[in-house]
Amino acid sequence: MQYRTLGNTDIKVSLLCLGTMTWGEQNSEAEGHAQLDRAVDAGINFIDAAEMYPVPPKQETQGSTECILGSWLAGRSDRDQLIVASKVTGRSAEFGYLRGGARLTRDQIFEACDGSLQRLQTDYIDLYQLHWPERATNFFGRLGYTHGGDDGVPLQESLEAMTELVKAGKVRHIGISNETPWGMAECLRLSREMGLARVVSIQNPYNLLNRTFEVGLAEMAIREQCGLLAYSPLAFGMLSGKYIDAAPPDGRLTLFNRFQRYNNDKGKTATRRYYEVAQKHGLSMAQMSLAYINTRPFLTANIIGATTLEQLEENIGSLDVTLSRDVLLDIESIHESNPNPCP
Repeated sequence: MQYRTLGNTDIKVSLLCLGTMTWGEQNSEAEGHAQLDRAVDAGINFIDAAEMYPVPPKQETQGSTECILGSWLAGRSDRDQLIVASKVTGRSAEFGYLRGGARLTRDQIFEACDGSLQRLQTDYIDLYQLHWPERATNFFGRLGYTHGGDDGVPLQESLEAMTELVKAGKVRHIGISNETPWGMAECLRLSREMGLARVVSIQNPYNLLNRTFEVGLAEMAIREQCGLLAYSPLAFGMLSGKYIDAAPPDGRLTLFNRFQRYNNDKGKTATRRYYEVAQKHGLSMAQMSLAYINTRPFLTANIIGATTLEQLEENIGSLDVTLSRDVLLDIESIHESNPNPCP
């Protein structure tokens, strides 16, 4: 396992981070625990969750993922060796069942953190993240930006609340997710000028079908020591190759209409071409896709998720894959001809 420094902290996190959002929906508690055991055996010390998980989000399952992680943590003596991350849900009408409507106010962030701590059965969260911005901006595939309207809870209030959690010892470090260059810059400005906790990471989508992070955010991530935690590295499974010929009945895209972000015509065309590159060079498509991300200089950790131990094993194996110059040239050729087909 390789390790990288989390932001400007002294924490070393594994290059592969175990994602958990299927636990409680597609995966049982026993399956989640088995994934955790295998991940830790492989040297993974970084685990990412969220209060809204599992997905697709539903009132009756909300918090189940953290509970599954918590029951596993409760049976271990090495909590101090693990880096546990979670997230407070952002503003959305979809989450009316969370605190009467999820918002990033001081009171709601405090309540959300306490709920996560209880479910995780731990005294502290190593990395606590704002799951998405309070304001209406470019996230979840939204490209066009329209300025105006209600920005909601000021970012300063949210960061002040997160800072209080750090001072109280409930949170060690804070991060942002689904953010824009302006959002990261504003967080850093508020930290510098107001003496607030500094964000140490940004969790945004990044994969062969969506490299928009490279525009604007990659330079900031490196220069500001606020590295990327790449989520959806396999584009909801599209880049695993399992949807090339026919959609499997138990695949996420088959089971849930919600997850079609990477399933448009341009995305399918690009996916087919990446599959052909993997075949040409004798590589697993999933491992090729993950290995590409693993080499990015702005990356802190690549968040892998799986519904089976076999998938998890293959994903972990990406660490042993070195992409040749010819593979990289083929990948760039596809990207140049069909850039970011699924932002």
